[in-house]
Amino acid sequence: MKTMTKYKIMTLGLALMVTTVCFAQEKAEGDEEALAQAAQNPIADMISLPFQNNMNLNVGSDDEVQNVLNIQPVWPFSINENWNLITRTIIPVISQPEIIPGDGRTFGVGDINFTAAFSPAKPGKIIWGVGPVFLLPTATDDVLGTKKWGIGPSVVALKIQAPWVYGALINNVWSVAGDDDRADVNQMLLQPFVNYNLPKGWYITSAPIITANWEADSDNRWTVPIGAGVGKILRIGKQPINAQLSGYYNVETPDEAADWQIRLQVQLLFPK
Repeated sequence: MKTMTKYKIMTLGLALMVTTVCFAQEKAEGDEEALAQAAQNPIADMISLPFQNNMNLNVGSDDEVQNVLNIQPVWPFSINENWNLITRTIIPVISQPEIIPGDGRTFGVGDINFTAAFSPAKPGKIIWGVGPVFLLPTATDDVLGTKKWGIGPSVVALKIQAPWVYGALINNVWSVAGDDDRADVNQMLLQPFVNYNLPKGWYITSAPIITANWEADSDNRWTVPIGAGVGKILRIGKQPINAQLSGYYNVETPDEAADWQIRLQVQLLFPK
């Protein structure tokens, strides 16, 4: 019950953050359109700190709620005048419904994903990045992680053609070490994204996360969501913030996985 309360407080806190910034927004300074485009670019040369909360509905035989808060600091580095290295660390904080009868709900940190993308410092019409993605077995409880070390390739490409920003990110991770008693990891992630920017920092977005677990049988391999949402560039004082709310329905999903996902994101932006 205590962990259930924790995740409710966490979700409510994020919702209140979005509400607060909406009402506390001062007159925007600078180019909101440029900020929106940078926030929608996964390999932008800009430090940012997204807090992405995913509420997954109807999980398990009792149709419970799984909550995953992804803390995703993005830190770019300039290698030389021609190349940048864009790093993204995804730290999941999970409230997991009961899996083993009697264990109750589990709350803790899951496995960390770290991506390092090499990207041209002076991109052309197509912005792209390529590099490795790493899986780190950092889960605080067995049910929250794989207990495996993993590595694989990651590629992202996009085009900014105002008012549109669209592209896709894809990676695949294979386990290379870890607990021999746990299942091997061979998982693909594909995230196409489309954003249509509107006046005054508003935009419409769709960024479904499609996954394939190649170790599972064909009936439990794919998660395929469809959906969309709305976002806005806000400011508290001089601090720009990207806030968005979206919903996705899984048209294909493994047994006992979520039917719906509600995604709430608050992203602190630190432009140069």
